[in-house]
Amino acid sequence: MTLPRLNDLVFFGTDEFAVTVLEELSRGNCRPAIIVTSPDTRAGRGRRLAAPPVKLWAEQNKIPCLQPENSRSDLVTSLRSDLGLVASYGQVIPPSIFNSPKYGTLNIHPSLLPKYRGPTPIQTAILNGDAETGVTLMLLDTELDHGPILKAKSCKLKAKSFIEARDNLARLGAEMFIEAAPLWAAGKIKALSQDHTQATYTKKIRKEDGEINLSQGDTLRDKGVALYRKFLAYRGWPGIYFFIGWNGKKMRVIVTAAHLENNHFIIDRVKPEGKKDMPWADFQRGVKNHIYFRQS
Repeated sequence: MTLPRLNDLVFFGTDEFAVTVLEELSRGNCRPAIIVTSPDTRAGRGRRLAAPPVKLWAEQNKIPCLQPENSRSDLVTSLRSDLGLVASYGQVIPPSIFNSPKYGTLNIHPSLLPKYRGPTPIQTAILNGDAETGVTLMLLDTELDHGPILKAKSCKLKAKSFIEARDNLARLGAEMFIEAAPLWAAGKIKALSQDHTQATYTKKIRKEDGEINLSQGDTLRDKGVALYRKFLAYRGWPGIYFFIGWNGKKMRVIVTAAHLENNHFIIDRVKPEGKKDMPWADFQRGVKNHIYFRQS
């Protein structure tokens, strides 16, 4: 049994999770014929246009890439394929698009649905201290992470940062797609409805969610575990940070390395605003007698 014609696979994705899925698909001889990703966005202090990671991957691998302003664009509606695959696309895809492929459109979602629907399932699992998470391959429908499930796999989550968990789940999801797609096309797998009464939803993360307040004892034993989970969950973005008063101004200090010891959150390294990454002990010595922690 073989996959549907791989040159008829259309892929929707935008970020690093989607890139890892594409890498795994490529290793499994399942490269899409065309890729749809989000438009370039302005980022950084200079507000320069930056391409999404998936666009860069498509260019490097010489695969045609579309960047419609929205999923109803004529560029997208003109697509014809045997199978669609979505992995962290970040935009709503209308039924006229996801129903157009011969075998429909599948979605790789990094949680064990119906738990953790929405935009931040990996971070939420880490913040909640879950020992196990997983990835679900589902058939796209009109509601958020609501479609029937083809297959799901679980994996351990213990002490993994967001980046490690993200990449692991993306690889697992791609492997699962490669295994399941030929069976789906041949009618050998049934998509089973989720138990919607058990659904939980995640929220978007804001930059300010990464702020901690050391003056309130965030490193103490009773808060140490929760703070370490926050450090792991926010690796990559937004990170965790605190502010100090320095020369009459507020300075942001990013925690770049930390560990948990007897349920205490221990800071190992920090990066003060405008300065290089440094050991926590060096930072403390450098600001001794000049530091005050911002009060909420």
